[in-house]
Amino acid sequence: MTEYFTGYVDTLLPYMPYLIPLPVILPAVAAALALLAGRHPHIQRTIALGTLLGLIVLTASLVLVADLQGIQTVQIGGWDAPVGITLVADRLSALMLTVSSMVLFCVMWYAISQGVRDGGKDEPVAVFLPTYMLLTMGVNMSFLAGDLFNLYVGFEVFLVASYVLLTLGASPSRVRAGVSYVMVSMVSSMVFLFGLAMVYAAVGTVNLAQIGMRMEDVPTGTRAAIFGVLLVAFGIKAAVFPLDAWLPDSYPTAPSLVTAVFAGLLTKVGVYSIIRMRSTVFTDGSLDGLLMWVALATMIVGILGAMAQNDIKRLLSFTLVSHIGYMIFGIALGSAQGLSGAIFYAVHHILVQTALFLVVGLIERQAGTSSLRRLGSLAYTAPVVAVLYFIPAINLGGIPPFSGFLGKIILLEAGANEGSWQAWVLIGGAVITSLLTLYVMVLVWSKGFWRDRKDAPEGNIAMARPAPLADVTDEVEFGERDDVGRIPVGMVASTTTLIAASLAVSFLAGPLSSVTGRAAESAQDISIYRTAVLGEDYDNPSRTHDQQRLDDGSDDLENRDHRLPEPEPAVSTAPAAPTESPAEEEEN
Repeated sequence: MTEYFTGYVDTLLPYMPYLIPLPVILPAVAAALALLAGRHPHIQRTIALGTLLGLIVLTASLVLVADLQGIQTVQIGGWDAPVGITLVADRLSALMLTVSSMVLFCVMWYAISQGVRDGGKDEPVAVFLPTYMLLTMGVNMSFLAGDLFNLYVGFEVFLVASYVLLTLGASPSRVRAGVSYVMVSMVSSMVFLFGLAMVYAAVGTVNLAQIGMRMEDVPTGTRAAIFGVLLVAFGIKAAVFPLDAWLPDSYPTAPSLVTAVFAGLLTKVGVYSIIRMRSTVFTDGSLDGLLMWVALATMIVGILGAMAQNDIKRLLSFTLVSHIGYMIFGIALGSAQGLSGAIFYAVHHILVQTALFLVVGLIERQAGTSSLRRLGSLAYTAPVVAVLYFIPAINLGGIPPFSGFLGKIILLEAGANEGSWQAWVLIGGAVITSLLTLYVMVLVWSKGFWRDRKDAPEGNIAMARPAPLADVTDEVEFGERDDVGRIPVGMVASTTTLIAASLAVSFLAGPLSSVTGRAAESAQDISIYRTAVLGEDYDNPSRTHDQQRLDDGSDDLENRDHRLPEPEPAVSTAPAAPTESPAEEEEN
């Protein structure tokens, strides 16, 4: 199949220095244009959708180039690393960029469709669209950053945007949740800055490739302490136990479409940062044992919290925390197979978790609530919503042959191959978590979809009207609620697109796992990353206007594609013909 894309990749290769910065530049320009067009919602929508659709095409092209030709870098301004800013597009970052672009586009499509049908004059649309593009810029910057400082800048950009999105409508509950979220995020940022200062004091640079080179000469205790500080900062972003308490209290208060983006992407940026630190800088694996226990606690505590919830948003927020543990499990194994499983599971989880939150938005619109104490009969009143919930729910629960099952199998196999007693404990915890996740998903189905609404304890109460962005607190009798009409086509189409993408991960698991495997091997091959970022003459950095590829081509598909050997002819198992013994031969 690769020969079909070879010509396309060869055409794009000379333009890579101009294409790599575009995932950061395009959303920034789109945010400015959308802000200027604040009084023209139609123009805003066109700008946002066009930019995000273009990002999907661009980032998918980056995946093809990175997979066929190896890691791609660009030195901003022509200044060589470590003096200048380096953007790195390898298989890992390009894959995360592609999945995030797809999610951002589908959620924007969902938001516009809901706003056109259900939105009113009090909806803060003029603020939402520019802020959403700013969030896109911050996420993309974090994935492409080749140094710690610009990774920090990316974090802060989407922190500012996420605070605005979290507090849309300025209701008391959202402001309270937004303040809590910002305070926790600021603590994370302060810890990150402290860790950045420790890194610079120890090695004198913030470039990831050069940090990894110089960190080898730092004493083991100091190196472990620095890694521990950075793990705390990234662990808060990723919402791992015991740094996860902020997430279930913050995310459910936001509009469902905003929560969908937060759940799908923001925590994965933290996971991506942990992967990059573990594979590029702190390669000795000194804290892998600690990460294993963190992964186990995250899986178990998260799913136990989900079992105690009555609101679907809070329930899904706890399952989000729980399944972050699977990714940390893969990272903690320290092997290429484990890291491949973590990347594969991250791709699966981004799509499925986002789709589930969008389905919750459909439930709120049709039934007037997301509380299980008020829901019922949705399988009869909204069969389309029932189907849209069922598919990603069983996918998240790990039912074969869906991607959730395949991702867990990759991780469990990697743990079994590692073979330590800790790995086997985590395998047991992962299996228990998967079964409890399935139980929780079935519980939502039985109460929200299968049960008669008249049997719900508070089934007679509902929100007065749908609320795309504003926080509606007015409640009425369910029988007195105005008919919301059919679900807008765009809301169904965007949710279906994400679900179809998650199913595509299942059907294309073979090629995708091959890409994630090569991404894991490339991420762990520190020599390739260092050569691609720093070049050979990194001791004498200079400025040149001629962008040259610094790596030696050892990361391209020919050197990374480990094809299975051709099977040898089968050995015949038929009994051999009897031969005469030497004594019989003498007699004859």
